[in-house]
Amino acid sequence: QVQLVESGGGLVQAGGSLRLSCAASGRTFSRNAMGWFRQAPGKEREFAAAISRNGAFTYYADSVKGRFTISRDNAKNTVYLQMNSLTPEDTAVYYCAADGGTNYGSPPRDKNEYIYWGQGTQVTVST
Repeated sequence: QVQLVESGGGLVQAGGSLRLSCAASGRTFSRNAMGWFRQAPGKEREFAAAISRNGAFTYYADSVKGRFTISRDNAKNTVYLQMNSLTPEDTAVYYCAADGGTNYGSPPRDKNEYIYWGQGTQVTVST
C-alpha cells in the first residue's frame, strides 16, 4: 500500500513558477514509477509527466515539455514537479500517482496503469 500526499500548489501569476512535491509512505517507493496528472474544470484528467523507478527515464506531455521537470528522491520517498513559465492553461488540480511496481523501464503515461493516487493540489495561474 502506498499513500501519497501532494503539496506546493497555489496561486501564481502567468510566467511564474511553482514546485510541487509528493510525499509517499511505504517501503516500496523506489519500486514504483511515478506520474503527475492534472485535471482542469470540466475536462478529463490528463498526463503531465512521469518518471521511472530509478529516475533514469522521464516523459512529458507535449503541452508541458520544456517548462516542467519531474524528479525524485528515493531516499526521501518524494517526487517533485518543477513548473516554470506557467500559463493560465496550466490551471488545474495536480495529482501525484504511483504504479503497481511492475514497470521496470519506461514509466507509463496511461492513467489506468497507476494504482495509487494522492488527493491533489490546486494550481491556479492568473493573467
